[in-house]
Amino acid sequence: MSQAATSDPQNVVKVVDAGPSRKKLQIEIPAAAVAEKLKLSMDTLAVEAALPGFRKGRVPRQLVEKRFGSTVRKEAKNELVASAYSKAVEDLKLQVLGDPTAGNLAEVELTDGKPFAFEVEVEVLPEFELPKLEGIKVKKPVLAVTDEIVAEEITKMQINEGSLESREKAEPGDYLTGHAVMTGPDGKEFYNLKGAVVQCPLPEKKGKGMILGIIVEDFSKQLGSPKAGDTVTIKCKGPEQHEVEGLRNVDLTVAFTIDRVDRIIPAPVDSILGLFGVESEERLKEIVRSRMQQRVEIQQQSVLHQQIAKYLIDETKMELPPRLTAQQALRTLDRQRMELMYRGMEPHQIEERMAELRAVSGASAARDLKLTFILHKAAETLDVRVDEGELNGRIASMAMQRNERPEKLRQELIQTNRVGAVFQQIRDHKTLDAILANASVEELSAEDFDKAMKAESKKA
Repeated sequence: MSQAATSDPQNVVKVVDAGPSRKKLQIEIPAAAVAEKLKLSMDTLAVEAALPGFRKGRVPRQLVEKRFGSTVRKEAKNELVASAYSKAVEDLKLQVLGDPTAGNLAEVELTDGKPFAFEVEVEVLPEFELPKLEGIKVKKPVLAVTDEIVAEEITKMQINEGSLESREKAEPGDYLTGHAVMTGPDGKEFYNLKGAVVQCPLPEKKGKGMILGIIVEDFSKQLGSPKAGDTVTIKCKGPEQHEVEGLRNVDLTVAFTIDRVDRIIPAPVDSILGLFGVESEERLKEIVRSRMQQRVEIQQQSVLHQQIAKYLIDETKMELPPRLTAQQALRTLDRQRMELMYRGMEPHQIEERMAELRAVSGASAARDLKLTFILHKAAETLDVRVDEGELNGRIASMAMQRNERPEKLRQELIQTNRVGAVFQQIRDHKTLDAILANASVEELSAEDFDKAMKAESKKA
């Protein structure tokens, strides 16, 4: 179904339904606007151009066009597209989520004297009604930081600060470092990573392991007990929800050449004392207990948020795409990654969890996408905003959970284009907190809470 959407003295825009929560924008920029843009771009360049044998601004126009014409047309095309797209979204009052996909942009060229027509697809907030946001019944577990929890956290610190002991042959729990190359059935290379690290699955994993972000059910069997210098071949299936479209549901082969086999030897407690600048183990336990209390509070908040989220998903009717796009999958995975980091999960555990999330069913992934849409609309309804101070505070909190400096984590987030995911996480949390403020909260012991959750799960 398509419809003429808007036109102005310059551009003609049509919008076409491209599926649930997606629109295709067909935009035509008239020949006069194209000619004016090209002339302006070329005139600007002619004034600034400097070539050997000519003074600045004195290069003949024909030479400028011959030398820089393709670059000028490319830049003019990008500027016209950006301007026309922004105006179309504003005129149509589209609630766009994420960046547009290119459509036919790569195939069409800007030609002087001819109109320029292009298409882009955008993901938009679907039309739906929010459920009632007041009086939602939730259960809050009363959690305590026990001596056992403190001891487990100190043991984790000892492992994180431990040293590597070279091993001749890999055994469960050991780490393999090497060169991993992932290819598809036609030989297409997806990943080529030197320094890839793989852990030999521990017994409790029941043979399941991870390589290059993909869970392999019979990993132990395929991996065996290799030595440094060996090359092992791992066969696996691309997960249905992978953020790389070409990897989805295809047969994959990973060739892993092992450079070294290591075992982590936990650091002595004395070195952990030095790390925190304390002299006694009792003082270390006090510091860890305080940190774990903050983590428990985050876990309580997460449990309450999960119940609110379940209510919102169950009580909202919405048409969703039958299959997530790569962009949607990437956004939902980034959202989950930030949540795990916020909860203080160890980096290697996060990567394992991300691999598991890539393998979830389409229905489960669609529910997460549905929640994204609901929270976006709820945030606007409740006028939830996020400022720079809150963003910096969240990054500092996540850095503390990871025992990192905030500036180091910020730089990592910038380099991986995940600052926006942190911003979205804060907005989601504030939205859920705003709903929670008007909820009916029942406090339960951890044991009673588990029983209640199991009973609800069985009922569902």
